[in-house]
Amino acid sequence: MLRSRHYLRRWSQLLSGLFLFGFSAAMMLRANIGVDPWTVFAEGFNVRWGFSFGWVIVISGLAVLLIWIPLRQRPGIGTILNALLVGPSMEVGLALVETPETLPQRIVLFSSGLLMMGIASGLYIGARFGPGPRDGLMVGFNARFGWPMWAVRTGVESTVLAIGWALGGTFGVGTIVFAVLIGPLAQRAIMVFRVPDYLTKSTGT
Repeated sequence: MLRSRHYLRRWSQLLSGLFLFGFSAAMMLRANIGVDPWTVFAEGFNVRWGFSFGWVIVISGLAVLLIWIPLRQRPGIGTILNALLVGPSMEVGLALVETPETLPQRIVLFSSGLLMMGIASGLYIGARFGPGPRDGLMVGFNARFGWPMWAVRTGVESTVLAIGWALGGTFGVGTIVFAVLIGPLAQRAIMVFRVPDYLTKSTGT
């Protein structure tokens, strides 16, 4: 009974976190004050070659997994599901969320999306089924070299932002806010939602 309860908790965190992650990216895109760096990256490909946001997110996630090899990171079921589900959940958010008319409303929408993405990161990484392809870089550099996760996340986001902007993606004040705050928010959320060792051992994974 205890084992099944903890297993249910981990799967609930994983799936809800992945859905909220993609949905929050759509919220920030609809806020229209600057999107997160990975969405700038996807938007750049959309502007330059017409690829849909969801497909770019999925393909780039799979490509990032190649960087895991020198970091000696091993993908888990959470890693694979992240690469496959975040893009579609973002498309769901884009279909349901509309851009507010006033600037204050758009600021609230963006801020809510940013906070949601930080919480979502903590949920699915904390489930310990394996981090997503992009968050795996943060975890991998921390484990291999001892670099702070927030610093790695900020560096990765800044690099992706530069590429996306060069391809024609949208850059705004919200993009800067995201690049600066998502690392600390994600690290705090991981501390809150991380499933303890004895719980993961009780499930045998």
